[in-house]
Amino acid sequence: MATRNWAGNITYAAARRHRPSSVDELRRLVAASDRLRVVGTGHSFNRFGDTTGDLVSLVGLPDTVEIDRDRGAVTVSGAIRYGDLATRLHAQGLALANLASLPHISVAGAVATGTHGSGDGNRNLAAAVAGLELVTADGDLLTVDRADDRFAGMVVALGALGAVTRVTLDVVPAFDIRQYVHRELPAAALDEAFGSAYSVSAFTWWRSDRIDLLWRKQRADQAPPPADWLGATAAREPVHPVRGMPAEHATAQLGEPGPWHERLPHFRLGFTPSAGDELQSEYHLPRAALADAFATLADIRDRLAPVTQVCELRTVAADELWLSPNHDRDTVAVHFTWIADEAAVAPVLAEVERRLAPFAPRPHWGKVFTLDPTEVAAVHPRHGDFLTLLRDLDPAGTFRTAQLDRYFPRD
Repeated sequence: MATRNWAGNITYAAARRHRPSSVDELRRLVAASDRLRVVGTGHSFNRFGDTTGDLVSLVGLPDTVEIDRDRGAVTVSGAIRYGDLATRLHAQGLALANLASLPHISVAGAVATGTHGSGDGNRNLAAAVAGLELVTADGDLLTVDRADDRFAGMVVALGALGAVTRVTLDVVPAFDIRQYVHRELPAAALDEAFGSAYSVSAFTWWRSDRIDLLWRKQRADQAPPPADWLGATAAREPVHPVRGMPAEHATAQLGEPGPWHERLPHFRLGFTPSAGDELQSEYHLPRAALADAFATLADIRDRLAPVTQVCELRTVAADELWLSPNHDRDTVAVHFTWIADEAAVAPVLAEVERRLAPFAPRPHWGKVFTLDPTEVAAVHPRHGDFLTLLRDLDPAGTFRTAQLDRYFPRD
C-alpha cells in the first residue's frame, strides 16, 4: 500500500496498514480499531483521509459488477476505478451519465468527496448513487438506499461514516461523443459556450483575457460547430490542457466519434492524468456568478500565471446531497492545478479565497483549501444535520481525523 497520496504532498501517518480480502475480515478490523480510515486511489490533496491509526485499502475485497437492467442500475465494489467499470458497462451496452476528468479514481472515493464532471445538465458523480453498503464503526454491515431519510447525508460523507464496500449506481444506455477543442474563446462567450454541448470545460493559463482552450464534448449526432464558433479558433491538432504534456495522454479530439467513456474524461486510463507533479484546489460557486468570478480572478492573472499549470472552469447541475458542493444550486466550479510548490502557492491561494468570498464558495472536499470552518459550515445548509448523523453513526470517532474534527467539531 502506498505511503503517500498520488501527488506526494501528503505522507500518511498511519501506524498500521491493512488490505483485507473479505468483508468479514474488514468488519473484524473495524470493530477492533479505535482509529481507522479507508484509502482509495490517493487522489485527494489534503488530510481528511489521514489517520494515526489503521489505514485500510479495499482493493483486496471481491470484485463486484452486478447489473440490474430492470432497475437501471449496477452494484459495484467501492474500490473499483471508474475507468475499469466504464469498460465493463460499455461492453453490456450501458453507461454512466457522467464521468470525472480522469478515470483513474475509485468509485467510493470520488463519491465521498463530491467529485464531478461537467455539463449544465449533468450532476456530480455522487448524484448517481442509488444505494450504499458500508461497515460502520461497530463492525456492523449497513445497507441504505434512497428510501432512507438519512441517505442524502450518507453519500458525500468524506469517509466519516464507515468503510464503503459496495455502491449501487444509476446507468443509462451507452452513447457516443465527439470532442472538439477551440482556442482563444472570448471570456464574454463563456456562458453560451457552457450551454452548447453535453459536457464543456474551459481552460486558462491566465496569460490573457481569453480562454486558452475550450473542450466541447457533444453527442455524436449533434451538428459540428463552425470553425470560427463564438469567435474562437478550431484546434487543428490534439492538445493537452497542461502545457508541455503529451497530447496522446488526453482523450481523442478533432470531432472523432467514440464511446462515452473514451471522451467524457480528459485523460486516458493508461497514462498519468493531468501533470502528476502538482497541487489542486477547487471552489464551487453559484452558476450565475460565472462572469463576475472570472473577472475578479482575471484581475490577478499576473499572480496566478506563475504558480498555475492550468485553471479549469466547469458547470455542474444541482443535487440534493447534504455535503455536495452542488447542494441545491447549479454551480460553476473553478479548479486550479498548481505547481508543486506549497510555499509559492499559499499566498496566491489565500488571495483567490479572499476574492471568491463574496460568492459563497464551497471547496472541493478532496482538494487544498484554507477556508475557515465557520465559513464552510455557513455555505452548507445541512452541515448541522450531517454533524448529527456523524455523531449517531460514529459516536466514538473511529473514522475521525484531525482535519475532520476541525470542520465538523465534536461536542
